[in-house]
Amino acid sequence: MSILHQTKFFVSAAKLNQLPAASVPEVCFVGRSNVGKSSAINVLTNQRRLAFASKTPGRTRLINMFGIPNPEDPSRALGFLVDLPGYGFASVAQNTREEWADVLGAYLRERESLAGIVLLIDIRRGVTDLDRRLAEWIAPSGVPVLALLTKADKLPYGQRVRAVFDVTKALKNIGAIKVIPFSSTERIGLEETDAHIVNWIIPKDNV
Repeated sequence: MSILHQTKFFVSAAKLNQLPAASVPEVCFVGRSNVGKSSAINVLTNQRRLAFASKTPGRTRLINMFGIPNPEDPSRALGFLVDLPGYGFASVAQNTREEWADVLGAYLRERESLAGIVLLIDIRRGVTDLDRRLAEWIAPSGVPVLALLTKADKLPYGQRVRAVFDVTKALKNIGAIKVIPFSSTERIGLEETDAHIVNWIIPKDNV
């Protein structure tokens, strides 16, 4: 059983100073509104409603942290999964979008315990301008990135392979990036994604 299956809700925060002190590895999930972040977190943790998707895309404004218990001391976290607010939803007021951008940007560039970034992209849309801008913001941090092409079940295998090539090329400025076709409903790419995240929480050379 994956250690991710033990994940529990820890805290919600509207600002970075409301988060716990950076102490253990954190893996954040980021992507456009309605791209499937909550569904991905739920299937990876093998829970139905750990992460909640807002009924109105773009309205989720909080950073939600989910703790992975330490087997040797369940009262302490081994690491965290972090669900960041979605970006790019047109109906959200401009000043609110800018506020979210500040929070997202600060977390991605300044959070000392950030061990990996899961960037979710709708496989049918490919890399949007906002995705590309986010990638450019992430690149200087040197934090490893895993790109999940969500809703992969909507495309036949050949088109999935092409999508992986196109996204890898479009995001080459990040550096070495792993791109995985992913589907929460059909569980495509689930084991490979789990392995990447677990290795960020517990690097193999530390096992």
